[in-house]
Amino acid sequence: MSYSEKMLDQLEAGQMEAAKKSFAWALRKDDDDTLFNLAEQLYGLGFLHQAQRIYLKLLDKYPDEDEIKTSLAEIAIDGGHNDEALAYLSQVPSSSPAYLQSLLVAADLYQTEEQFEVTEEKLREAYEIAPTEPAVLFALGEFYYLVAKYDQAIPLYIALIKQGYTEFAKVDIAGRLGMAYAQSGKFTQALGYLDQVDPQYQTSDIRFQTGLTQLHLGKLTNAIETLKDLIDYDDQYASAYPALASAYAQNNQFKQALTTAQEGLGVDQYNEQLFAQAADIASHLGDYKLMDKYLKAAHELDPENMTIALQYSNFLLQQQRYQDNIDLLSPFIKEHEVDPQLEWNLAQSYMELEQFDKAGKAFETALPTYQDNPEFLRQLIDYYQQTGQHDQLVDELEHYVELVPTDTEMIDLLDSYQNY
Repeated sequence: MSYSEKMLDQLEAGQMEAAKKSFAWALRKDDDDTLFNLAEQLYGLGFLHQAQRIYLKLLDKYPDEDEIKTSLAEIAIDGGHNDEALAYLSQVPSSSPAYLQSLLVAADLYQTEEQFEVTEEKLREAYEIAPTEPAVLFALGEFYYLVAKYDQAIPLYIALIKQGYTEFAKVDIAGRLGMAYAQSGKFTQALGYLDQVDPQYQTSDIRFQTGLTQLHLGKLTNAIETLKDLIDYDDQYASAYPALASAYAQNNQFKQALTTAQEGLGVDQYNEQLFAQAADIASHLGDYKLMDKYLKAAHELDPENMTIALQYSNFLLQQQRYQDNIDLLSPFIKEHEVDPQLEWNLAQSYMELEQFDKAGKAFETALPTYQDNPEFLRQLIDYYQQTGQHDQLVDELEHYVELVPTDTEMIDLLDSYQNY
């Protein structure tokens, strides 16, 4: 048995001091091929310093061996010594058998520096040299997956599967394909691959994406089962709760939906979107006190979120809390936020409180967006009636009747004003 083999056995047995001694003897006594294999093993086990010592010893003896340079570059990258890695890689000529591997190592280096254009350039060059090489297909696919270019990643993963690779570098290819298809909005294809993921690769992310994909496809029973299983498996996976609550709500199981949202808030108490979702679910149960509580919490967590503010505003209007609605929306006006729905909601509150000047300004701002909205026009017509603006009233009545020619009440109102 070589000293290299003894060292590996001792490492496996946890005999670190003995392994150190065997390593020293291996450097002195073992042949070069055995040492090279030992370096690869040690690198894989995370013993970078020992692997580096072997490679440096071999490079001193074989200065033209480019494979050793790429291995030393990988170790340098792992240690955060990118300049040193580039120095090694620059010594590998394009004519070298190790050039392909040097491109992959260089791509890894530039990716760690977030120089993604250079990363892609290196990987594309590798792909042109070896378009069927599994390591190249995987590296380029992973790069496109990382930068969210899923449509470009998908054919590379498919090419790996066609070569018989269901797993590569401890990554489940079916899982990657499923995730990529899902992110591309191709949910049917996504679910086909997600259902093939090997149990050992069924991570929380895979389980969540499977449930979310089932939800997108309207497979509510399956989505509920998958997401419940995920929460049983990992009850701290916060994103599972709003998804499961949505599945229950779409299945008209509002009590379960609300319970799920509340459990989710126990895990993520600063999620304003989940508070807003819980409020919406509470509306289906007629629990207006709970709606108020959750919408207030959501707004306080993110007071600049216009969507949540308008959701809360709509609720306040429904509850006829007009001054509260004005107090809620006024800060957006002060910040010069112009949103037609915001202005319409303000106009309604000002009207109810008989603050007609402010109501008129709000209606005027919202009018270009809602000029063909019958509900808006009826409220605007009411405003013109109450403020005695005859000409504007007639104009909007004529426009309203064009939009809703079957509304006899408004037709009669228009006739009365025209005759007058």
